[in-house]
Amino acid sequence: MKSSNVEPRDQKTTLKSKLLQLWNLWPPFIGAGISIDKVEGNWDGRGDLALEVKLKLRFWNSNYVGTQFGGSLFAMTDPFYMVMLARRLGREFVVWDKSASIRYRRPGTSDCRVRFELKDSEIESLKEEVRRLGKLDWNRSLDIRDKEGKVVAQVDKVLYIATREAYLEGKKSAAPT
Repeated sequence: MKSSNVEPRDQKTTLKSKLLQLWNLWPPFIGAGISIDKVEGNWDGRGDLALEVKLKLRFWNSNYVGTQFGGSLFAMTDPFYMVMLARRLGREFVVWDKSASIRYRRPGTSDCRVRFELKDSEIESLKEEVRRLGKLDWNRSLDIRDKEGKVVAQVDKVLYIATREAYLEGKKSAAPT
């Protein structure tokens, strides 16, 4: 068996990379009608990365009045930026979803979509800023749109990003004595 000094998150052939390709088979997403519909760029490489997530409106995932269930709209925005950032920033950094809020704008009467985008230049700027500060909260707003392109809901996400060193130091200082 061949050994490597490359961290698992940084290897292009890791199990996690393979699982990202199978994300649409995750049972909570199947039940909610959520799927990754389009990927632009490469999870593991450099360059811009974008993905589009789709929420199909079906009788089993609609709410009492037959429109998109709000929990599914919210869930379709949950893990993607955290995973995208963790993959692109690498093992030197720790990324956690910190908070999110949703504002419903109109009933979702059709399939809905949301787009996640990360520019390579943005990743490089984040790395520099987090190295300088040790940690930061990264804010991003997302629009969930229906088939006609109308905004159904807006989600504001906050992600915690820290150098691994700053994160571990913070854990030590927060530990009970």
